[in-house]
Amino acid sequence: MNEEHAQAAADIAEVEAANTAFYEAMERGDLEALSDSWLPGEDLTVSCVHPGWPVLTGRGEVLRSYALIMANTEYIQFFLTDVTIAMTGDTALVTCTENILSGGPAEEGDALGPLVGQLVVATNVFRRTPDGWKLWSHHGSPVLTESDEDDDEETAS
Repeated sequence: MNEEHAQAAADIAEVEAANTAFYEAMERGDLEALSDSWLPGEDLTVSCVHPGWPVLTGRGEVLRSYALIMANTEYIQFFLTDVTIAMTGDTALVTCTENILSGGPAEEGDALGPLVGQLVVATNVFRRTPDGWKLWSHHGSPVLTESDEDDDEETAS
């Protein structure tokens, strides 16, 4: 393997590790680690779209949204599938399917609220910094499953 290919493989491995660290911080509810995943000093240019939410722009607004999600989610786990990484220069594009299992605050007497499964396709854009690869943009969009379409057909009749 020549030096250029070796560097590209190393960059892809670093981007994959940064992407994994972002999701692991969410699972742990670690806002400090999650904040560290995002580009620093990009108060106006970072952006995030959570499924069903409007576009959030600016580091402060984006991080507040994650704090809100973490405060209202007792349990969340991401199983990432279909992960692809494309790179050009100091920018990397990661696409994946987030297979999410989550639970809200506990019902009376229960240890955990009901668990809900959800499929989301996500695009994560990373930029290379002196401190490693950092998120510039995250966009998540819900995936309609066949059961969702069946429900729509039943309610439409």
